[in-house]
Amino acid sequence: MQVLLINGSPHQYGCTHTALREIAKELEREGIASQELHIGNGPIQPCTACGGCAKSGYCVFSDDLVNQAIELLHKADAMIVGSPVHYAAPNGSLCAFLDRMFFRKSKSYALKPAAAIVSCRRGGASAAFDRLNKYFTISSMPVVSSQYWNSVHGNTPEEVQRDLEGMQTMRTLARNMAWLLKCIDAAKNKVPLPIQEDWIATNFIR
Repeated sequence: MQVLLINGSPHQYGCTHTALREIAKELEREGIASQELHIGNGPIQPCTACGGCAKSGYCVFSDDLVNQAIELLHKADAMIVGSPVHYAAPNGSLCAFLDRMFFRKSKSYALKPAAAIVSCRRGGASAAFDRLNKYFTISSMPVVSSQYWNSVHGNTPEEVQRDLEGMQTMRTLARNMAWLLKCIDAAKNKVPLPIQEDWIATNFIR
């Protein structure tokens, strides 16, 4: 089993990575592999709603790592997305990344467990956390929780490591993710998957 970890910070080895690394270490103790993908610090093309991905399953723009992330999530059993908090929201580049990663692709991600984690200096964590979870809840992905909202506090990786409750929250999240993945694996060929109906899109203006 493998979990895809998406590092949505412009700083590859900063506070968000520190939290994701704590998760990765705990997953490894549970016998589950992980892979961290850093989205980079360059410009991320926003989704233009062109619909091209509806046919191919991949984004028409290929000058960043979105299509690589799509391919990695196809192969992974679960995902965890991490972001710093910018103005009580996730990193804008990460949102553009996830918009293209998720648009018109819900069926291929359905029933893969997912979670979000955020890193902040002081405030805005819960608003950013809420924003990220919406990608999962619109895609039929079971959302994995922890003992508290999944956030760490600190202005540097060293300060994040001193947030003992935050780091414990990351470890608890990893163990809960591992438990759910093992339950899903144990249920294979025993418990039928939920039926996925064709999407019914209802517009309210006629």
